[in-house]
Amino acid sequence: MFKMNYYYLWFIMLFVFSIILFMMSMFLGYNNLVYLFEYNLYFFNSLSICYLIYLDWISMSFASVVLFISSMVIFYSMQYMGWMTYSSIRFLFLVLLFVFSMFLMIMSPNLISILLGWDGLGLVSYCLVIFYNSMKSYLAGLITCLTNRLGDVGLLISICWMISYGSWHFLFYPSFYSQNIYLLVVMSCFTKSAQIPFSCWLPAAMAAPTPVSALVHSSTLVTAGVYLLIRFHNYLELNVYFIYISLITMILSSTCALFEYDLKKIIALSTLSQLGLMMISLFSGLTELSYFHLITHAMFKSLLFLCSGIFIYYMNDNQDIRCMGFICVNLPFTTACFNISSLSLCGIPFLSGFYSKDLILESSLFNGMNFYFFIFFYFSLGLTSGYSLRLFYYTMIHSSNLNSFYFINDEIDYMKFSIFLLTFFSVIVGCMIIWLMNFDLIFLMFPYYLKLLTLICVLLGIWLSFEMLFINYLFSINFYLFNNYMWFMYSHSFYLYNIFYKMSLNSTNMVLGWGEYYGGTGISFFLLKFSNYFQLYFSSSMKIFMLMFILWMMILV
Repeated sequence: MFKMNYYYLWFIMLFVFSIILFMMSMFLGYNNLVYLFEYNLYFFNSLSICYLIYLDWISMSFASVVLFISSMVIFYSMQYMGWMTYSSIRFLFLVLLFVFSMFLMIMSPNLISILLGWDGLGLVSYCLVIFYNSMKSYLAGLITCLTNRLGDVGLLISICWMISYGSWHFLFYPSFYSQNIYLLVVMSCFTKSAQIPFSCWLPAAMAAPTPVSALVHSSTLVTAGVYLLIRFHNYLELNVYFIYISLITMILSSTCALFEYDLKKIIALSTLSQLGLMMISLFSGLTELSYFHLITHAMFKSLLFLCSGIFIYYMNDNQDIRCMGFICVNLPFTTACFNISSLSLCGIPFLSGFYSKDLILESSLFNGMNFYFFIFFYFSLGLTSGYSLRLFYYTMIHSSNLNSFYFINDEIDYMKFSIFLLTFFSVIVGCMIIWLMNFDLIFLMFPYYLKLLTLICVLLGIWLSFEMLFINYLFSINFYLFNNYMWFMYSHSFYLYNIFYKMSLNSTNMVLGWGEYYGGTGISFFLLKFSNYFQLYFSSSMKIFMLMFILWMMILV
């Protein structure tokens, strides 16, 4: 019996749609056009519930990038996950649900439909993280889902707040809304984009299959918060405290990546570092540059994840970088793509990451930042190149510590085709967008030493990392554990939960929390007792029944 390959079908559809949307974004941007499509779903008295689709060059270009990376991930998954089993078809449709939820969020300026897409991203990501059905993946899925639910609370409160203004279309009535609504939205975006103190779910979500990690951590789930803030950027009060939170996130994640040995967790922590950079540029008022870095980062980070997936695929599902040495001999094409994406992440000149990171760093110098911020900002840039070189050393130069790999061959297959296309775009997309968005017309004049400072910091980070590779046991084992476990954020959150739980316990009933005692459990307990009492009452003797009848008659009379 003929069985259709759904992976091929959806790959072609998404790829074609991504090209169409890119052409539309160029058309809308060139002519400075915005299209609005409004559907009236429900109308009652003065309440009108509409679904609005907002098409401008930002939403179209971002949707094009999401579709392109999704098509590459689906084509890659055809070999990585297989395509003839029930579980692989389930995986495909979960990925498509994920992309559809992202579309709901991208295309609409209505907070209700944004919440639908936002919730869809959180719930489908839970299903994808627990895909392998191990205890580790279950725990990671719970952390991911519950942390994202915290962000949903902020959006729900802002939706309830906005109904008093008569509309959920936040794009059209910015001057009417209270500033506190935007602060709630910022806090919601911090949970989705994993800023401190909500960072620990991002490395935990690496329990998902590698193609999911490439999609989730490059262009969809973690960038949803950044994209929503780009939509709200005209109305945000530029609060300096948010910039410092993002800076701490950058330094924390880069430091943790320097002491991590899990390949996927290192790349996840580098995603966290780049998200901190995007947030800093957003709160500094550099919205378009933040969006530029969002697109370039999506390209080279998805490539980095897919290359690491090929390493894991050929290494008997091993993710420890200490066992991966000298892999470049057996997989030359994959390692070349891996190194191009790694160099692009560092900001090496004339790759895509260089154009966006260099512009953000140089433009932020005009914002009047203080000296400490200046030092730490450039220090975190050096740390990025540090953990990238450490990754390169352990996977390419370090001698192999696992079994022999004579069975590995670098033939061209589905996975190699995907990473080839992504490598091509990782090289050219920065240069292409800087022309299309007219960023090459920005003129920045600096002293010579300040202009070279970005490159000097990258080279210093590489040198520092190279020196650290030859220092054995510089710190005690507790220090490495301290950094590997995201500065023990799990433990701190447990103590916080414990305090709140003890505060919420009812004094008379130490088993049930007050929410359960006065909520569903308490009501069901009361109804059970009530029904038992009535059953006893109706099954008792005729004397009691007659007495109660007389009493009721007297009350009625």
